[in-house]
Amino acid sequence: MARPGWGILAAGSIAHAFAHDLVAEGFTIAAVGSRRLESARSFAAEHGIPTAHGSYEELVADPAVEIVYVASPHSHHAEHALLAIAAGKHVLVEKAFTLIERDARRVADAAAQAGVVVMEAMWTRFLPHMIRVRELVRSGALGEVRTVLADHTQSLPLDPEHRLQNPELGGGALLDLGIYTVSFAVDVLGLPTGIRAHADLTAAGVDRQTAMILDYADGRQAVLHTALDTAGPNRAAVIGTRGYLEIESTFYAPTVATLFDGQGEVVERIAPEVAQRGMQFQAAEMEARVAGAAPTSLPIEETIAIMGVLDEVRRQIGVRYAADDEA
Repeated sequence: MARPGWGILAAGSIAHAFAHDLVAEGFTIAAVGSRRLESARSFAAEHGIPTAHGSYEELVADPAVEIVYVASPHSHHAEHALLAIAAGKHVLVEKAFTLIERDARRVADAAAQAGVVVMEAMWTRFLPHMIRVRELVRSGALGEVRTVLADHTQSLPLDPEHRLQNPELGGGALLDLGIYTVSFAVDVLGLPTGIRAHADLTAAGVDRQTAMILDYADGRQAVLHTALDTAGPNRAAVIGTRGYLEIESTFYAPTVATLFDGQGEVVERIAPEVAQRGMQFQAAEMEARVAGAAPTSLPIEETIAIMGVLDEVRRQIGVRYAADDEA
């Protein structure tokens, strides 16, 4: 059976990484679309893609495209996902799924009404080491899980013109980096009953660094940290009453995880071999869902709920986007 044709919407760095992995692993990329035809043509030539479009409208109208990967800045994710859905395409939307929870719900409702699949491209959820971590947690191997620790800190561009420094484009550490820690905590512990957050903001009004504690009714906690101007260990841990899991740097990418017992002895080392960067796993999940399979790693309702957690963190730290004020 032929694989569905992918269309890549936008031609930035994350789109290049995605296209590289899909081509290397035998997926079918039918077309790429950019706001500038020259960019689309250059992207297509680099990755061997047969068709380049000079607009997103042309991309989603292409009959060879069945699934659209939205790789534009997350300030435009809702707009571009809705564009693809209106054209009857299935949509894989890069994280953060949208800027705010309300827009995430709009996209999900539109997809349901159109009868197409929509999924967040939180690639970490689909990596082999994370699947094994999830299995161990749910099997009881750690006993009662009490704590999740995670940090995602990078040294990224500080140019005030860069999108990361622009609140109009959803800038700041939280939606680019911190989302990985929040999604990981929700994956392991579920949705929190309480949220506490503190941040240091830039002069432009985006979060330079943010610390979060997610509270749970039974006393469990997730302690999370993110920053965009300091490169840190980027590790994670899951701590239980019978043992703990350590996930090495960088925890959100293909890496090694180790299960220890309560005395600190190694029980299991998780080190799957992963070709490429690992973005092909989310694409495989997307194709399976399009073929009728049930979600295995990240249902759309969980994506929407995570956006709600991020909204509350932003409320507490004082970061606002124009979308917050829209009716």
